[in-house]
Amino acid sequence: MDLLSNLQLGFSTALLAQNVLWCFAGVLLGTAVGVLPGIGPTATVAMLLPITFNFEPVTALIMLAGIYYGAQYGGSTTAILINLPGESSSAVTALDGHPMARQGRAGPALAAAAVGSFFAGTVATVILAVAAPPLAGVALRFGPADYFALVLFGLIVSIALARGSTLKALAMIALGVLLGTVGQDIYTGTPRFTLGQRELFGGIDFVSVAVGMFGIAEILRNLENERDRPALLGTVANLWPTAEDRRRITGPILRGTGLGAALGVLPGGGHVLASFTSYAVEKRISRRREQFGDGAIEGVAGPESANNAAAQTSFIPLLTLGLPAHPVMALMVGAFIVHGITPGPNVVTEEPALFWGLIASMWIGNVLLVLLNLPLIGIWVRLLRIPYQVLFPMIVLFAVIGTFSLSANPYDVYAIAFFGLLGYVLIKCGCEPAPLLLGFVLGPLLEENLRRALIISRGDPAVFLTRPISAALLALTVLILVLAVLPTIRKRREEVFTDDD
Repeated sequence: MDLLSNLQLGFSTALLAQNVLWCFAGVLLGTAVGVLPGIGPTATVAMLLPITFNFEPVTALIMLAGIYYGAQYGGSTTAILINLPGESSSAVTALDGHPMARQGRAGPALAAAAVGSFFAGTVATVILAVAAPPLAGVALRFGPADYFALVLFGLIVSIALARGSTLKALAMIALGVLLGTVGQDIYTGTPRFTLGQRELFGGIDFVSVAVGMFGIAEILRNLENERDRPALLGTVANLWPTAEDRRRITGPILRGTGLGAALGVLPGGGHVLASFTSYAVEKRISRRREQFGDGAIEGVAGPESANNAAAQTSFIPLLTLGLPAHPVMALMVGAFIVHGITPGPNVVTEEPALFWGLIASMWIGNVLLVLLNLPLIGIWVRLLRIPYQVLFPMIVLFAVIGTFSLSANPYDVYAIAFFGLLGYVLIKCGCEPAPLLLGFVLGPLLEENLRRALIISRGDPAVFLTRPISAALLALTVLILVLAVLPTIRKRREEVFTDDD
């Protein structure tokens, strides 16, 4: 009965006119972002974060969440039609989706992606509603030492599951944590690492880091690698799959939903890992293995279900522990904080309307996405004809105005330019900015719980080993770090994400 009453509260909040309107705006924009290669939900959420500061907290979070899971839907459209994945998790969809389009079966491929995405998103939201409150109750029993170990565990797992060099990812985590310590000491108030600049006494602005590292840096990279976008192959017809298609996609959708729901809670690129894992599973167990890569509808339905389920369940660690599973969730943590809400287990009890309203909005958003995607396919593909040279000045102007409007401080604009150039240089050096943002967001939490645990234990570091939860998490952290640097494991990580490049 508690669940039903909570869901009633959630829907009464999510169905308010302004919340439905901004949910619609979020999923619409997310779909457009997913369709356009090179922008992505991370950069979009980062650049739109400033304009949500005048919203009610639940409205802002509903809109930002809609952008994220809307991008998972939109990314499949151009992956299928023109072999350009708009989102990284949709890269595997192109392997079979585009051959289906070339065979004149773009309609069934798009329908399989939409049906799988809707089913997976709906089921994963149920899992979120059922699993989040008990996990939040368990998290309330954590002490400072346990939270320190948990945050450290999350950071290391995000490195192990991400692509690229483990050493570079570790360096980015460390740089992010260091940037997070700039400002006044959390206990003494003494300025540190401020270089005498009064603007840094309050710490580096989260929005400036996010917009610069993901917005401006991404634009610079796209300008360098701008490529011609092919035209639509033809008119999409016969959207509804045949009876044989429906029979073939049922199993992959169910398996993809289960895999995505499980992998989505893991730190790192859980939604990307889920889609590639689903494709590998379907190819391994299929009786039509030779069709994979040449237009197997299972290769569309499974991965699309997996990445959408993962997109929903990635909210579980955010809402229950206050820990972001990937960069978009790190931006959501920032949205919580700027609205005066501490993300974590207390949100369930202190902000029930926000917690359940956000969950209920995901059902509403999934329905809106189904209604938006298939009927508007022609419009989404026409977006690709807009020259990037026209798009990027508008994006930069929007980002600068939004950030400046927060405090009317020119320093924030300079910070955007600095972090944009820094992000671009890091990308050119083969370093992903995502671990830096995770380290920047979680660094203060890591430091606070480390110092709090040592204060309680009067400086005895053994407190981290004498508490069962923290000891177990630290042991797992060391084990995962060792496994991540082993040559055989590193080779397997590179193989998993090969097609993503």
